Amino acid sequence: MTAYIFVFIYSFVSLFVFRKVAKRIGLVDKPNARKLHQGVIPLVGGIAIFMTILISFMLFLPVTDNLMLYLSCAFVLVVLGALDDYYDISFKLRLVVQAVISLVMITVGGHSLHNLGYLMGSEVITLSPLASGVITVLGVIGAINAFNMVDGIDGLLGGLASVTFGALGLVFFANGNEYLATVCLLIVTAMVPYIMLNLGIPLGRRFKVFMGDAGSVFIGFSVVWMLIRGTQEPDVYAFKPVTALWLIAIPLLDMATIMIRRIRKGHSPFKPDREHLHHICQRIGLSPTMSLIVICSMAALMAAIGIWSDVNGISETVMFISFLITFAVYFTVISHIWRIVTFIRKQFGIETHTASELELESK
Repeated sequence: MTAYIFVFIYSFVSLFVFRKVAKRIGLVDKPNARKLHQGVIPLVGGIAIFMTILISFMLFLPVTDNLMLYLSCAFVLVVLGALDDYYDISFKLRLVVQAVISLVMITVGGHSLHNLGYLMGSEVITLSPLASGVITVLGVIGAINAFNMVDGIDGLLGGLASVTFGALGLVFFANGNEYLATVCLLIVTAMVPYIMLNLGIPLGRRFKVFMGDAGSVFIGFSVVWMLIRGTQEPDVYAFKPVTALWLIAIPLLDMATIMIRRIRKGHSPFKPDREHLHHICQRIGLSPTMSLIVICSMAALMAAIGIWSDVNGISETVMFISFLITFAVYFTVISHIWRIVTFIRKQFGIETHTASELELESK
């Protein structure tokens, strides 16, 4: 309990300290065509959370080579994210660094996605070293960018990350791995002060902070690190590989859907836009708070389905096919959301724009 109290207080203090520094050096987010907030907001949430985790892990957890590797890799990514927040560096450079960190994780720590479980029947799908390396690199980059892409409304990144780490902590604890359960729950505790300030609780908008890319890359990397450990390592194994998809379902579905839609339009998959799930929720009439509640509830439901299926011995093939069906339904609904909204509003007699007008608003 001492560790959790320390982490909460230290995170709160760090946020106030770093936000003052950020305003002095210009590490702030300014409103533009895509960012509709008011005033300049310090981009220090991620930095404060990481520094809290760094200090608290060194104080309260056994210092092992594996822990030091995790913190070292995370430090590089947080620095990269902070530089991106300040200088807006090329996405190609970010991808290269993320790929290098993935290779370090594989070669130095031995953490890789090599066992996909019983996805296709009665035999385990085991990847060759080369395929394992490629899949691991893509997995790390994918997780980092999935959580980066959902950081669009107040509280959402912190909320979705809390759902995932909370679910991971629960699964690790249920399987007797108190060490990794503690790691996950300490990360959640460190994020709570950020979520509070990000939402203006209890001090109002005056002390508002944003996570920044430093935070989203740290969260994405930490998530994939825990997923790999929990599904690939015999001494840590806590859940099936396919269960990992359900634990990060909403960020993963949102990223895959938006990238496919961008490519189909002839745009770069990394080009920013306002077509994410949280943007759509707001354009169909939900307030930012209601959008946050709906999306986090969806994420919690997906995680619960994954954990329930894992615990009750549901076939991995069934879990995988169910996830693919879920993705197909999600993609179809998002692709036709304006027609669906128009139909629903007409059924209930609610005044609305035509489907074509709603589609134009989304572009």
